[in-house]
Amino acid sequence: MTFNEMNSTGNCLLPLKSSCSKIYSSEAAYMSLYVFAAVVVLFTMFGNLFVIISVCHLKQLHTPTNILILSLAMSDFLVGLFVMPVHLMIWIESCSLFKPAFCSFSNMISFHLTFVSIYNITFIAVDRYFALSNPFLYSKKVSLLLAFIITTHVWIVSLFYNCALLYFNGNFKHKCSGRCLPYINELWFTADLVIVFILPCATIIILYMKVFFIARRHAVAIRATLDYQNNYDSTRSERKAAKVLGILVSVFLICLIPYYICMLLFDVLAQSYDHVVNIMITLFFLNSTINPLIYALFYPWFQKSMKLIFTFRICKTDSSLMNVLSSGY
Repeated sequence: MTFNEMNSTGNCLLPLKSSCSKIYSSEAAYMSLYVFAAVVVLFTMFGNLFVIISVCHLKQLHTPTNILILSLAMSDFLVGLFVMPVHLMIWIESCSLFKPAFCSFSNMISFHLTFVSIYNITFIAVDRYFALSNPFLYSKKVSLLLAFIITTHVWIVSLFYNCALLYFNGNFKHKCSGRCLPYINELWFTADLVIVFILPCATIIILYMKVFFIARRHAVAIRATLDYQNNYDSTRSERKAAKVLGILVSVFLICLIPYYICMLLFDVLAQSYDHVVNIMITLFFLNSTINPLIYALFYPWFQKSMKLIFTFRICKTDSSLMNVLSSGY
């Protein structure tokens, strides 16, 4: 995630508001926005918390793909906990209410979780492509340990990368009064655009195009065999997983791409830049809210896990061994 609100001398590029001012026609509208923001934040946190509990607790869900989904849910949960409240409050108030030290911390967390989310989605695409293109090799080579190592490295690399990004751009020294946005110079902006947007998004799009071509080819091949039912059953779960995760990835790209388009249109948007980019940032963060809905709508295992959690059956002895995959992936 990149912003460019100051010039090379640390002066703000856009005119600043001297103080916070309510721009709403009534107190009811003002309060309703805070109520809406609270609902979104709580739904984001608890929706992803259910995913985390389900995957961690139920041993049947301990698969390499679900480890990647767990990592994504953790980053989405932290977005709801740390990032969305700050962003929505700044958006509603039309300025920053926070001190520079808090803004630096908030920006660090925001950049870090953005990077983690994008690369979690990227590795989910890699995982599905490998599972469908080389199913036998996938079952032998891809393990829980490998998935755990990959996700751990994503979190570590993201932390060091974003610390360097903010530090070397002077974000712990230069501040825009009344704003909570960091400064990224043109060179770092270009590098970050490639690393955090172009490279992972290109990888995601190319791999999922290949995934659907492979799935179609498998379907044609299965129909041509005599042992249709057995072959169909053996590949159905992988194809369904690829389809559902394709929906997850598509929604992610729909939420992400408009934001980066706004970043590239800074000069064109001019005075409306603040308003437009805030909408695009909100859309991107709302992806963390939407993901649990996708799990709830398309994953039978998540639906069953929710029932176990709400009925407190998950607290019973040996509940971790319960079957939640009987009706398919």
